[in-house]
Amino acid sequence: MDSALACAARVSLCGTLRHACAPASIDTNHWGRRFTAGAGAARVGLRTYSFILGLGFTIASGRWPLALLFIALFFGIYFPVMRVEAATLAELFDEHYRRYSREVPLFLPRLTPYRDQSVSDRGFDASLYVRYREYRAVLGLLIAWVVLVFKSYYLK
Repeated sequence: MDSALACAARVSLCGTLRHACAPASIDTNHWGRRFTAGAGAARVGLRTYSFILGLGFTIASGRWPLALLFIALFFGIYFPVMRVEAATLAELFDEHYRRYSREVPLFLPRLTPYRDQSVSDRGFDASLYVRYREYRAVLGLLIAWVVLVFKSYYLK
């Protein structure tokens, strides 16, 4: 595998694994577990990891204009959505969310875990991983990489 594909594979794998693990650490019925526990260290962690996944495939394309287009489209579409989600969560969870949002960036991952003393960290829950069908992200990654590697080596 050439170095660009190898680099891209590592980036997209990182994004996929983090994306797959984040929902399996979230309890959608409880404030603290829903938003402050688990793999997501950014307020919109799933979007962050989707961005990393997409960035990996953009690197694999080897076309920098495509990278600029991907970044522009991703932020043009998702940044307004992230802002609306943040406003909605602030309305729903008031001071809990405001305190959390002061400590955790909207998009860029925080380097240290956020800890809310009033919430117990439940960690990864395999039943949530299956219930939310996050295995599809890993399967999709594998299928896409098989196609990319096949195309790269056999359809030149």
